[in-house]
Amino acid sequence: MSNKIVTLEINLEPADNQRLSSLCGPFDDNIKHLERRLGVEINYRGNFFTIVGKPHTAAAGLDIIKHLYIETAPVKGKQIDIEPEQIHLAVKESGVLEQTEEAEFTVGKEVFIKTKKGIIKPRTPNQGQYLMNMVTHDISFGIGPAGTGKTYLAVAAAVDALERQEIRRILLTRPAVEAGEKLGFLPGDLSQKVDPYLRPLYDALFEMLGFEKVEKLIERNVIEVAPLAYMRGRTLNDAFIILDESQNTTVEQMKMFLTRIGFNSRAVITGDVTQIDLPRGARSGLRHAIEVLSDVEDISFNFFQSDDVVRHPVVARIVNAYENWEAKDALEKKAMDKKRREEREAREAKLVADAALSQAQAISNK
Repeated sequence: MSNKIVTLEINLEPADNQRLSSLCGPFDDNIKHLERRLGVEINYRGNFFTIVGKPHTAAAGLDIIKHLYIETAPVKGKQIDIEPEQIHLAVKESGVLEQTEEAEFTVGKEVFIKTKKGIIKPRTPNQGQYLMNMVTHDISFGIGPAGTGKTYLAVAAAVDALERQEIRRILLTRPAVEAGEKLGFLPGDLSQKVDPYLRPLYDALFEMLGFEKVEKLIERNVIEVAPLAYMRGRTLNDAFIILDESQNTTVEQMKMFLTRIGFNSRAVITGDVTQIDLPRGARSGLRHAIEVLSDVEDISFNFFQSDDVVRHPVVARIVNAYENWEAKDALEKKAMDKKRREEREAREAKLVADAALSQAQAISNK
């Protein structure tokens, strides 16, 4: 199976801001929906688009964007808006999700991880390739929605490397980004304030090694769990480093993290580019890294899709339900915006008519 990640480019013609707005949807909802469905990253500046992902999904994304832009062409002077349902149908009709490019990888056959709590096997082709990449690459990216096993498998690979004595320590980190609450109002010192943000990493460790062993390894600094801010100025040798929730890093933080990696060290970076909690206007370090590093050797990229969700079966249904709700909400917002626009235009037309009538009356009185 090919690990290759490609970057495809397209310049949509003719350039038209109104058609571009119709294609992308309110708050880029159409683009985000396409990213989630295909497991790619899409960026654009004006009418110039770049799509990063596996060759077949990136090519499908480019074709879909090109096709949908054609659909935005005005009909009898009326602007055509792209609805979320059209995105869904375009992906379905492309057949990209049914392609068997990854059929050559047999789930659970080529790689598995044995821990004291049992054997951990990949459950989907994407997970299997992800595990393979973590073994064979110095830096691996795992990108996709919640529940696809990105963090869990990364921690499993780290534990396996430690028990094989391939590395001497495990370091787990994530940015402590405020998502609706302020850290200053939480009780305790800085470590206690950010501890809840790191809890998913602890949970995975406890499941694989047991509570007592994890506590002992943390006391001996064999395992270190820390916020990303603590990484600055360090050089990490003989370590397995995991950066979780990396979509919430800034460009500067991502560069800082990647340059901490020392000799005989491996790093895994996980995140979901559709769930960014950074302040408006701040660029995600994960999105930027995908663009900058996609052609760098010894770095692998794995893009997961909603089909890779392996938690309780209801989680996959929850993910789909939220996607459907977001599509419906975007449609309602678009209808509301249209109604407000029409009301505003009607008020402006009335003001113009009233002004013309007043002027006509003034002339008549003279």
